[in-house]
Amino acid sequence: MNESPPAPVELAGVTRVYGSRGTAVRALDDVHIAFPAGSWTAVMGPSGSGKSTLLHCAAGLERVTSGSVRIAGNDITGASDAELTRLRRTEIGFAFQTFNLIGSLTAEQNVAMPLRLAGRRPERADVHEVLAAVGLADRRRHRPRELSGGQQQRVAIARAMVTRPAVLFADEPTGALDTKAARDVLHLMRRMVDERGQTTIMVTHDPAAAASADRVVFLRDGRITDRLDRPSTREVAARLADLEA
Repeated sequence: MNESPPAPVELAGVTRVYGSRGTAVRALDDVHIAFPAGSWTAVMGPSGSGKSTLLHCAAGLERVTSGSVRIAGNDITGASDAELTRLRRTEIGFAFQTFNLIGSLTAEQNVAMPLRLAGRRPERADVHEVLAAVGLADRRRHRPRELSGGQQQRVAIARAMVTRPAVLFADEPTGALDTKAARDVLHLMRRMVDERGQTTIMVTHDPAAAASADRVVFLRDGRITDRLDRPSTREVAARLADLEA
């Protein structure tokens, strides 16, 4: 019998504590969750619920206090900084609210940057392919200041995708965008999952953004308290309101 491949990201009994003794804050508390391949999971919760900490621990940006984290079958819990850096350059893509593009570089140069950092020679065809996939083939020589906010976010997503990562982590990717630009970015992320099988984990406070995902996981006080599969915007908003009450 063939064994099922491991989930791209899996957290087992993960706890993250900041501070010590009387000032200790338990940001994550015994979290168990696996993120299936080719799926899009939105993570939501009230302010201080631990959703950003979950994302950072899952991506290897923060060390866990206890428990284990596996990415693409690799246990990263005790990995060295050098090992984590290599993993982030090959298996993980990031898209943040602030885009983090280099202003002096063109769109195609920004997209090629992760390949250069990984010691790989960027192939122009690969760079152009991901820019075309995000609808910016005709903007590849534009610098960030010459692009709208939505276009900059699409460049950031193309940059995250150029290494073909096992998982894309997105932290409030539509938080700085207007309604139309946010809708375009969410549509793009949906296509990445449906057409390319991209595993995506997204933290958001926006019920409309969360409803674009395959499932929504809710946190409160560092624990997973609920989950909705293929919910509507109204269902997400109602569940979030219950948590915040």
